[in-house]
Amino acid sequence: MMVIIGTVAATLPSIQFFKNYGNVNDINSQFLVAFDTKASLLAVGASNDLVGKNFFGNETQRFINYNEVLNNLTHHLLAGNTGYAMYDYGRGERLNTQAPILVGSKPVYFLQIVTPTDRIYLKINSVLFSEGVKMFSLLTGTTAAIIVLVFLLRKWYSILQDEVKKRTSDLNKSNYKLMAANESLKTKDEAQNQFINIAAHELRTPIQPIINAIYLLQSPNLSQQKRNQYMDIIKRNTEKLGRLAEDILDVTKIESNSLKLMDEKIDLYDLIVNSIEDFKRNIQLIYKDLIVTYEGVDRPIFVKGDRLRLNQVMQNLLDNAGKFTKQGSITVRTQLESNMVKVLVRDTGIGIHPEIFSKLFSKFVTKSDRGTGLGLFIARSIVQAHGGRIWAESGSNVGATFIFTLPLSDQDSDEHNVRDST
Repeated sequence: MMVIIGTVAATLPSIQFFKNYGNVNDINSQFLVAFDTKASLLAVGASNDLVGKNFFGNETQRFINYNEVLNNLTHHLLAGNTGYAMYDYGRGERLNTQAPILVGSKPVYFLQIVTPTDRIYLKINSVLFSEGVKMFSLLTGTTAAIIVLVFLLRKWYSILQDEVKKRTSDLNKSNYKLMAANESLKTKDEAQNQFINIAAHELRTPIQPIINAIYLLQSPNLSQQKRNQYMDIIKRNTEKLGRLAEDILDVTKIESNSLKLMDEKIDLYDLIVNSIEDFKRNIQLIYKDLIVTYEGVDRPIFVKGDRLRLNQVMQNLLDNAGKFTKQGSITVRTQLESNMVKVLVRDTGIGIHPEIFSKLFSKFVTKSDRGTGLGLFIARSIVQAHGGRIWAESGSNVGATFIFTLPLSDQDSDEHNVRDST
């Protein structure tokens, strides 16, 4: 009689199954089951007493409590098919993945890997804990940013209060002047308090969705789709919080006369065209039916000023037109007049509400569910700091036009005058 001693090796495609449950290389499964073609058990990691028994025999069936899911899965395996399933036959929930061993093209042995799911859940809990730590760090950073903003607002308020005291002291020489000054300071103080209250409210608006999303991310049964949705909520509101912080800092600089501008030669035509292209990219998923075009001067227009701040003016005007139009068109037009350039941003939206027209360029004035209400106030301050002016016109039925002017640089002004004279 000849006895052959050797090794039979097989690869089970378990990675594809386990990829949603953790790292398969970290799962140490001692539950290996091997069958021959007659369903006899050749190896049983869970119980050596079953070796040699038929899987569908009474002894084995009693061991698995006649579990229907496992029986169907094993029938599927003995038919030469791979597969996987999750079941519980009274000894805890199990995860089973299986494959036949082929000799040539014929299956001769059959293998199953059985893993208790509590080992997999342990990995999932570890991942959830790690994600929780990340979310906590994000919330901590957001809170720190809010504290810094509150500190800046209080400092700004303190500066204004010092100015109030100084002016009051100077006006003590005359009762009439003192009464007038006190009335003026009272108005400013009320406006300041209103600004701080509104700013604090605007800060809370994006913070609450962030906190809610972080809380929901702690759920142990959260799908990846839901996880992505909550992460997107956190990202969107964090960006909104950042924009609000930048706007408030700009307002602080403007009203404390500390807004510094660069003095450089700028091609305003190039700046406007690039601003339009940037705006189109930003709104392509939000306002799909909005058309943005440019008309007017199609050559370089040179002005003196701060490129970043003038770009901020264009973006604020385009954003303002977009959120009140959504469907229709926005047209940006340039005109050269004497030693000035005029820029018009015209939309076909709902127009300007009569209630806010006179306060259009004030702080926190908006009839939209988007934005902070600071964009037009900042735009007016930047344009005026460049020696220009800005105003708005509203159509009788629909649409609005925002217009601002800037002085041309000496060279461009001279070239324009030459063209006019010819």
